[in-house]
Amino acid sequence: MKKTDKLRKEAELTLSKIRSITRHIRNVEDNCLILGEKLILQGRIDLGKQLIANGFIHDASKFTGIEFEYLSLYNPTEENNKLKMKLAIQQHNTTNLHHAEAWSGGIKDMPDVYLAELVCDIKARSEEFGTSLMDYINGTGIKRWGITEDDDVYKRILGFINLLCEKPFEQIK
Repeated sequence: MKKTDKLRKEAELTLSKIRSITRHIRNVEDNCLILGEKLILQGRIDLGKQLIANGFIHDASKFTGIEFEYLSLYNPTEENNKLKMKLAIQQHNTTNLHHAEAWSGGIKDMPDVYLAELVCDIKARSEEFGTSLMDYINGTGIKRWGITEDDDVYKRILGFINLLCEKPFEQIK
């Protein structure tokens, strides 16, 4: 392979990763702006303002190190790459405060600003992958976070979801 071909391939892979990361960040940023504005209008001004600010720096760690190298691989096939992807996910989840794994007490210790950012993140992912936000929260989320529908944190999550998401059309009878 020629040096120029190798360089072109590396450039294309880098741009592909950057496009994927920035698409997600923009989606989360939009969600943070929507939810932040609604929180401000409710009188939760500091929370709304901080959430909007967080949207502008969301997932910045994905541009460097192991996160850049392995979080953007779509279907790693080599066993070594699977391990590196797991390590990249662990690195991301334990160093970004909008993930429950970054808190010693898990999701129950998360301040509202990071809980709201988490909701904005999950909503973006559900739209990007064509999956259900509520199915994730009520299935994977509850199990992953070790919570129940009776927990205060679950109710706080639903409160943010209800502010962020449009209500579905009601059927006309």
